[in-house]
Amino acid sequence: MARLEIERDRYGRPLVVPPKGGKAIAYTRATTIANSLDDASALVAWKMRMAAIGLTTRPDILLSISAAQDDKLAVNSLIEDAMQVAGANKAANIGTAIHSFAERLDLGLELGVIPQEYIADIKAYEQTTKILNNKFIEQFSVLDKYKIAGTPDRVVEYNGELFIADIKTGRIDHPNNIAMQLAIYSRALPYYPATASRGSWGEINQDKAIIIHLPAGTGSCKLVWIDIQEGWKGVQQAMKVRKWRDQKGLTTSFE
Repeated sequence: MARLEIERDRYGRPLVVPPKGGKAIAYTRATTIANSLDDASALVAWKMRMAAIGLTTRPDILLSISAAQDDKLAVNSLIEDAMQVAGANKAANIGTAIHSFAERLDLGLELGVIPQEYIADIKAYEQTTKILNNKFIEQFSVLDKYKIAGTPDRVVEYNGELFIADIKTGRIDHPNNIAMQLAIYSRALPYYPATASRGSWGEINQDKAIIIHLPAGTGSCKLVWIDIQEGWKGVQQAMKVRKWRDQKGLTTSFE
């Protein structure tokens, strides 16, 4: 049976019915919370470089931006086009595809045609994850206390214990936001949109989780422990920061 898609608002936030019922409300994405403490300067600089490279190769986009003038939505869309031309989405697209192949494999579905350069990745994933017993695969979940929602890649059993497991196809040398994200999932509950009901992972480890590191195109895969107890401390700090940002009335008239 096909998985029921989660409804989202115009900002892409998942709409969740609160535990006590009523109208569905927007929950913050787990990835948004996990990135709250990041220094975004490097990412912003990278995006600017990608946009600049795209504009140098597609003068038609630059012309369209000139014509759009003050239409912010149109200009934003054109900048995204320029970034895509420069290959800004390449790694993300590859990662999404590998995630999909891994999910099909774990669900026992036909894989279809895999490009030759990524066959070794899927084989490495299959071999490395044999010691993990999948209990939940891509199950949407909610942390109602903080109104956060997201989808862990896997909940697995290893040596008789349950762990959150996450597939990463890129670098993991700065794992702080990963630790935060997986800490959220370990404390969340499975959410079933058809009935707006919550389930349970079971007795899941909230001290550590598993990264399934599958760097795209390398034909290698390994399992890495990550400290989500520290990640949870980061989540709590992020919630304090977000609450502080929402404060009003910090200024008064000068009289």
